[in-house]
Amino acid sequence: MIANTDPVILLAGPTASGKTALSVELAGALNGEIINADSMQVYRDLRILSARPAADEQGGIPHHLFGVLDASERASVGWWADAAMACIAGIRSRGKRPILVGGTGLYFSALVKGLAAMPEISARTRQSVEEIAAQGLDALREQAMACDPVATSRIKPADRQRMMRVVEIGLETGRAISEYQADTHPLLAQGDWAGLVIEPDRAALYARIEQRFDRMLEQGAMEEIATLAERALDPVLPAMKALGVPPLLAVHAGRLDLADAVHQAKQDSRRYAKRQLTWLRNQMPDWQRVPCPDGKISLADVISQLDRSDG
Repeated sequence: MIANTDPVILLAGPTASGKTALSVELAGALNGEIINADSMQVYRDLRILSARPAADEQGGIPHHLFGVLDASERASVGWWADAAMACIAGIRSRGKRPILVGGTGLYFSALVKGLAAMPEISARTRQSVEEIAAQGLDALREQAMACDPVATSRIKPADRQRMMRVVEIGLETGRAISEYQADTHPLLAQGDWAGLVIEPDRAALYARIEQRFDRMLEQGAMEEIATLAERALDPVLPAMKALGVPPLLAVHAGRLDLADAVHQAKQDSRRYAKRQLTWLRNQMPDWQRVPCPDGKISLADVISQLDRSDG
């Protein structure tokens, strides 16, 4: 089989924007295989709540990096980038075209802008950082500022995970994480990829988000939550903070009514979609846009855009 050298397709967009269906159509039309670029769809425990494509939605197309990690694990950007590059190489070696699809902007950024090589963190340092974090966000932020004021100033006050990362690097190495971040290189060369961003009508997107969450409940989201709750995992793990998980866990524990949980989950999802759109607009301004004002995406128009990009 002759290796495929066509540009890798990077398909980004907010949650519930139709990325899954479009990626399958593209893969069918362009002899492609699909790689997940969504930070929650990597967890096997969240098939329903992460909207991971079911077998009947995959159109017979090979899918990679979906449901490959346990909820007890942390999917770092570095881990994903290494796994994605390995998948890209494998797909190309089979003469197929890699199509990466998702809404996690940092994953795409690692491929096209660069990823800093971060040091391994010892168990002792992780424990020290956990102890600092247990004292509260103020104590954690104070330590993060001491380790790296530049990086910490860019972190939202409530973003516990990113502040912990700043402190981990600082305590482990004595260097600021921003120093490592400055030493980056793209994993995909310019001209070796084509970026597309789905830009749906905002009102239509919000309606799709609400309808999809209702379908998740019909498909067994509460049963999925019950199974997850039985494991009593650390609530700060990424999978435990996925959209819909915290409020439904509260329902399972008897702390929240289902109606209130559904309202909160839908609101959180709408806000997340808005943040995704803003991030993609600011961070990927040169990517080609895929408008869908009527909620529908024309495959022919998308392929035409890709042809212009390839040329």
